Formats: sequence, C-alpha cells, structure tokens
Amino acid sequence: MIKHNANNERIKRKYFIFLKEAKRQNESSVDAVAKAVSRFESYTNYRDFKAFHFEQAVGFKNHLAKQTNQQTGKKLSKATLNSTLGQLKAFFQWLAMQSGYKSRISYTDTEYFNLSEKDVRIATARRETAVPTLEQIIHVIGTMPNNSDIEKRNRSLIAFTLLTGARDSAIASLKIKHIDIIGNSVFQDAREVNTKFSKTFKTFFFPVGEHIQQIVCDWVRYLKEDLLWGNDDPLFPKTNVINGEDRSFIASGFKPEHWSNASPIRTIFKDAFEAADLPYFNPHSFRKTLVTLGQKLCQTPEELKSWSQNLGHEDVLTTLYSYGHVQQHRQGEIFQKLKSPRLFANQNVDDLARAVVKELAIQNAQVGV
Repeated sequence: MIKHNANNERIKRKYFIFLKEAKRQNESSVDAVAKAVSRFESYTNYRDFKAFHFEQAVGFKNHLAKQTNQQTGKKLSKATLNSTLGQLKAFFQWLAMQSGYKSRISYTDTEYFNLSEKDVRIATARRETAVPTLEQIIHVIGTMPNNSDIEKRNRSLIAFTLLTGARDSAIASLKIKHIDIIGNSVFQDAREVNTKFSKTFKTFFFPVGEHIQQIVCDWVRYLKEDLLWGNDDPLFPKTNVINGEDRSFIASGFKPEHWSNASPIRTIFKDAFEAADLPYFNPHSFRKTLVTLGQKLCQTPEELKSWSQNLGHEDVLTTLYSYGHVQQHRQGEIFQKLKSPRLFANQNVDDLARAVVKELAIQNAQVGV
C-alpha cells in the first residue's frame, strides 16, 4: 500500500516552514497541522494534492465524523473535527495560491471543509473548566514534604508557579540569575528562557502570601549557599538518576542541567495534588487562578493593566478574553450581592469600564488599518 507521495512531501515541507517562519507558529502547532494533513492523505490513499476536489473534502469530513478517539473509544469531539478541518482548509487555501497548484485547485472548493453552523457552535462553545482556588493550592504546598533535595525542589516549584504565574516551559528553562529576591521579581529573558512567542518581560511576585514567597527565597538561597551553584545553573534542576545497590534506578540529588521539556513539571504537580487528595490541576491552570485573584484585588484600570502585564500579556483584553471567564459559582455569588441595594456608586468600576471600552476602540482601529 502506498504511504508516501514525493510531490506532497515537498510541498508540505514548504508549508510547515511557512507556518513556523512566516506565521510564527510553534512546533506543537505545526505538528498538529502535520497530523491533520496526514489524516487527509491516508484517506485519499496519498493522491497528489493537485488532484484535490471538493468531493474529497466532503468525503473526508464524513469519514472523520465516524472516527473514534483511541484513548476514550468515543467519537471525535466537535472541537477536534472543527480544528482538524480548519487546518486542512487553511492548507489547501495556501496551496491554491502556489505555483503549480493555482490552476489545479479551486479556492472555493476549500470551503467544503466547513462544518455546519450548528456543529461549529457546539465546537466553539465556552464550557466551564475547573480552576484551582488559591486555598487549594496553598493547601497542596502545605502538605508537601520538605526534607530531601528533591522534596525541597518540588515544593518550591509549585510555590514559584503560584508566585509568578510563569508557564511551565519557561520555568523549565529559567536560570538562578533570572530571579531577583531583593527586587521580588523574575526576568523572563527570551534569549535564554522559553517564553511564549519569545517575549521578554519582567514578572513581579504576585500577592499570594508571604509564606509562599519565603519558600521560593529559601530555595534560591539553598541553591546558592548550600549547593554552591552559580547564576547560570538552572533554577529547577533535573533529577540525577543512578543505579542502586539492587541495580534499580533511584533518584540521587540533582544534575546542574535544565529539563528538556515541561513533562517532569506536570508530573510533580500531578503527584502533589494526588497526595493532597485533590483533583489534578496542571501548571497553566495557576494562571487562571491568578487572573481570578486579580479580578478581586484590582480596583483601577492601571492596577488591572499592571496585573495583565505581569502575566506577559500585552493587552488587558487578552487577560479578560482568555483567562477572565467568571466561574459559575462565583457568578452566582456576584448576582446575590447585586440584589442588595448600594448606598453609593463605585467610581473605580466606572473608570475600569471606560478603560475597557477605550481599549476595544483602539483594537478595532488597529484592525481597520
């Protein structure tokens, strides 16, 4: 059976380079597109993309709707269908503008990758996602052991994530020199730190409790004063694994090396939450916790803007749109309070509303340019 088409491979490689270099998509995003294209090729028996016709799009769409998730055994979700078909549509629209394909692919045929309006609404509907409360996170940190080197690292890792809201990929690549204990901040330098979109910015410690900050400060001092590590050593080092007396692999201190990816960090989080008898929350969910906290603490547009910048967001709207969803239980609490009469208007809320409207106007103007 044919599982390869040389012409397709060449043009796919060109497209993936386009996504990475021109569209600035990261490796995981490009991999997702590659998987979608591979699925389509398998369905068409690796026919040349130049033979693309709208009937292939319709047939693949029906074929994909019948597929099941290998892990759950259930049919693919509408969200998966929507993203896969959207990636294919974008690919073939790009193909329709390339030399050698312009005369072979009709741009309008790519529209047949669209799901129905009903399915798109289902796929894109906002659903309630679990977010850890500040109290839950503090409880987990409080129950973590703090005796061995590895236990100290794991405890300070979770405390640091809460204190800074840093992404796990950035945390895995941070060096000791990037944290400033005296200045209460972390410098996420994109030249050395794996930040999203390679952004460089400074994060000041969020107000989540002096004891949380103390855990992180004690860890940094431990690395510098007890282990005598230097500024260019990793802030959260890799575990050193050796052969034990029974010839099994055991953990023994650290290697002065960075983790190659964030998988070990997520494992530490999972183990810590399970040990505290709580459901697992991944490192990224802590950012949503911090946004929820910011919604309660920030009283002026300037404070909200500062909070947003501290998360690495250039625009306040990014914080509000992507992370600012009010949980249903909190929404209910707010409406209960709104039933009570108010003695005076909150001027700060009015200022904040005007600032958001102004920001929207600026964004719309930029889009129109």
